Amino acid sequence: MRTEFDVVVVGSGAGGGVVASELAQRGRDVLLLEAGPHLTAADFVRWEAKATHDFWWPLRLAPLTGGEALAFLGGRCVGGTTTINTKVALRAHERDVAKWHAATGLTSDGTTPFAAPDLDPYYDRVEAVLGVRERRDWQKSVHTVEPGFRSLGAELEPVRSYTDANCMSCGSCLQGCSTNAGKSTMNTYIHDACAAGLLELRAHATVERVVIEDAAGGMRATGVEYVDGDGARVAVDARVVVVAGGALNTPQLLVRSGLGGSGHASPSTAAIGRHLGVHPVRLVYGLFDEPQDAHMVYPITAHCMDHQHDEDGGFVIEATTIQDPIAFATTLCDEQGPLWGTRLVEAVRSFRRWVGLLAMANDDNNAAVVVEEDGGERFDVEFTAADLERIESGLRFSREVLEAAGATQVYWSALASTHVQGTCRMGDDPAQSVVDRNGESHDVKRLFVGDASLVPRTLSVNPSLTIMALATRLAEHLDADPAGYLAA
Repeated sequence: MRTEFDVVVVGSGAGGGVVASELAQRGRDVLLLEAGPHLTAADFVRWEAKATHDFWWPLRLAPLTGGEALAFLGGRCVGGTTTINTKVALRAHERDVAKWHAATGLTSDGTTPFAAPDLDPYYDRVEAVLGVRERRDWQKSVHTVEPGFRSLGAELEPVRSYTDANCMSCGSCLQGCSTNAGKSTMNTYIHDACAAGLLELRAHATVERVVIEDAAGGMRATGVEYVDGDGARVAVDARVVVVAGGALNTPQLLVRSGLGGSGHASPSTAAIGRHLGVHPVRLVYGLFDEPQDAHMVYPITAHCMDHQHDEDGGFVIEATTIQDPIAFATTLCDEQGPLWGTRLVEAVRSFRRWVGLLAMANDDNNAAVVVEEDGGERFDVEFTAADLERIESGLRFSREVLEAAGATQVYWSALASTHVQGTCRMGDDPAQSVVDRNGESHDVKRLFVGDASLVPRTLSVNPSLTIMALATRLAEHLDADPAGYLAA
């Protein structure tokens, strides 16, 4: 087994899968490591409990004021969360990107504030690889709620997604796509590079630390150490290390690699794990007289962007969707709290008649990922008054839409986070960021971050397309090799 590569990439999701493939297809010698299993369409069946066990991260919770908890959801498999997400393909709005320079001093060239057009060529590349398209094939449940939006003076628009014509609207995106219609990084970027013999992929490889050495020019990354599926420890040497484990895992790996501790403390390493954006979401359900079968759609079919910006409410509504039966039954609540007993039984029996709206609220990146003294993880979430107002406004608007559309009952779920961002922000100011404008650590040469951790301020839309664009940008920079890291 080889133990020396040009580049080792940790994590195979929207960031790592793209970085690894783009570099491999440019002729670089790349090893891609993934903690989870390598499962393909043949392994994906509409079996909620099996999927949750096999390739979701174990449920992680952050306690909230008042006794509630925020659940973090994500994929733990080749392709990461792109394997189990809803494939929504939205570019970041210019107002979202404008927040980045203010947060971390991020520029495009050392002087000009980073702006949305700086991402356009990378968005173009990603959309071409994924085959992004507009979806207008609305199912019954969408047509049911659309008049409710109109009655409130709002517009429901078709979504853009990275799905192809093999999508059967079976609703099983969260269990992995059994037809390969959902274009995860696994069945596009990664498989394309692996099939051509350009990329080495190792699944069931849990990276424990980045190897960091003190050299004449300062600290530098020289490789990683991981534990394979048989429990054996493996060391890999690399000229460049890219950490792309996601906004919850990447900061933990950096801390466990010695950054931020005694001897390695600096303003930028102190920022590791801070400024976590959770993009809080909740599902709001309306009960209708006739079956709606909202579980038999591609889960996010359309969206309402009328309240996207902070000054307009700070939330986006996606329609329609519904959780699978176990998650649906275990998260239903109303003003009195979680449903139980007869009311819960009646609600679940009416599963086919519920329509769900997903309300996503903007947040101000005030959460944090913490590695405790015993090595355990902790997530600190404290919503601001502005955050809470956006969350409640999204719930209130969703409820009004469903009732205007004819819903006879409305319930909702607890809060969750599927779009974590931040924690290793990129920027020109080391006091406010962990890596520079090219994703390289301010403190450790040859160490790069290539995932949602880079995003300085939470987007108002699903971030996967932006993460892939940033990863494409990083791959371009690494291949150009301005510092000579990959020179023979």
